[in-house]
Amino acid sequence: MSHFPYDLTAPIGCAATLGLIVLQADETVEQDFQRLFAAPDQALYVTRIPSGADVTPETLRQMERDLPHSASLLPPSVAFSTVGYACTSGATMIGPDRVAELIRGACDTQASTDPLTAARAALRALGITRLGIVSPYVASVAEPVRQALGAAGVETPETLSFGEASEARVARIDPASIRAAALELGRRGGLDGLFLSCTNLRTLDVIDEIETELGLPVVSSNLALAWHMASQAGLTLPDAPGRLMRQLAG
Repeated sequence: MSHFPYDLTAPIGCAATLGLIVLQADETVEQDFQRLFAAPDQALYVTRIPSGADVTPETLRQMERDLPHSASLLPPSVAFSTVGYACTSGATMIGPDRVAELIRGACDTQASTDPLTAARAALRALGITRLGIVSPYVASVAEPVRQALGAAGVETPETLSFGEASEARVARIDPASIRAAALELGRRGGLDGLFLSCTNLRTLDVIDEIETELGLPVVSSNLALAWHMASQAGLTLPDAPGRLMRQLAG
């Protein structure tokens, strides 16, 4: 066997390198991020974390144990611009500070975030103070998210839920149903923004429609997480939907 000389080049993500920790049962957020971070100079690496078939406070808290191992499975030779843990309810149950501690202890990253942290930052950026929430989950999972957003200084007087516990069914909720729930909630009045909670909901293609019909800013878990990670990495996402992303691009 003969050896041929070769050169080394820069990492794929010459503009930014992002890591994403996705629930084993989540079918949506990875697809959304592949659409949003599609530029050839942006590298996106995904790892999975074990998660239960049903979403309960217990299965969510269990991810605290598995989070370091999942983060450690991201490419160890890569210095990440940011790493996101893609679970709104999991971040709520574990606690955002603890999530950040576990991620940063397991991989080389300049920053980290999660959908709860990202949503709080997005609501501040948009000046939203009275928030309506659409959640797919049962009350024991949806209510802590509402309380966590309220604890950040946002009034959360209205919540609509699909009352679902199965992640497989959450991933199949028709975007038209999400749109209908958001419009129902927004038309009740007294709100200055909406939050579509859960990274497994297919929200990306209905955000612009909802904003147009209601005249209100709409933030989803996936949109907030992508916006926050893009902000941390110094990126703009000009083709992404929503008032939040247009603010970033502008």
